[in-house]
Amino acid sequence: MDKMAIVGGTKLTGEVRASGAKNSALALIFASLLAEGKHCLKNVPRLKDIESACLLMNALGCKTEHKAHELYIEVPQKLETLAHYDIVRKMRASILCLGPLLAREKNAKVSLPGGCAIGARPINLHLEALGQMNATMELESGYVVSQTAGLKGAQIIFDFPTVGGTENVMMAASLADGETIIENAAKEPEIVDLANYLLAMGARVEGAGTSTVKVIGVNKLKATEHTVIPIASKWEHC
Repeated sequence: MDKMAIVGGTKLTGEVRASGAKNSALALIFASLLAEGKHCLKNVPRLKDIESACLLMNALGCKTEHKAHELYIEVPQKLETLAHYDIVRKMRASILCLGPLLAREKNAKVSLPGGCAIGARPINLHLEALGQMNATMELESGYVVSQTAGLKGAQIIFDFPTVGGTENVMMAASLADGETIIENAAKEPEIVDLANYLLAMGARVEGAGTSTVKVIGVNKLKATEHTVIPIASKWEHC
């Protein structure tokens, strides 16, 4: 049997670099879809989920380049709107492209993570919330097919806090017409990190990290750079 033996009694010195938080980085990657131009995300870990997110971004028309711990994302003026199952199936966070695509292109066809089976962590809260923001939602052969004449601000009350749902609504609301209030919002550090990135792009967000988040939609966001919070930031909030 393989085993690891650790012998104590030796004083430890030196520094260890804290990697960027994966879950936060994934939300930021998809948030970049909201603004045309070249984004730079720093402290992005090299993980399979990050690679999968970049594959999806490329399929949506973006150009991505991961150098050391910096991820460069060039977002075009016109985005593709199909998130194919072959890519989305690899990562649940892929559903986070739905809000930005609706906000930018007013339509999206996004595969359900895992195909038709919604699973133990349902995305119905995402779909219901975006539906309240003037988007139609239909499930067709394992895909969410959505359209809108223009997203509008709404009061969203989640049945229970959902990180992904809160993120999707925050991103969509950033370019929606009017004010969106998210009640029973998730409070995790990645929500605050996303809000800070959106603010740097020119969004109007208040209350991130509390149970009530307010987003006032703006006409346009700009590309920017942002440093992903380290994993330690998540532990400190546990």
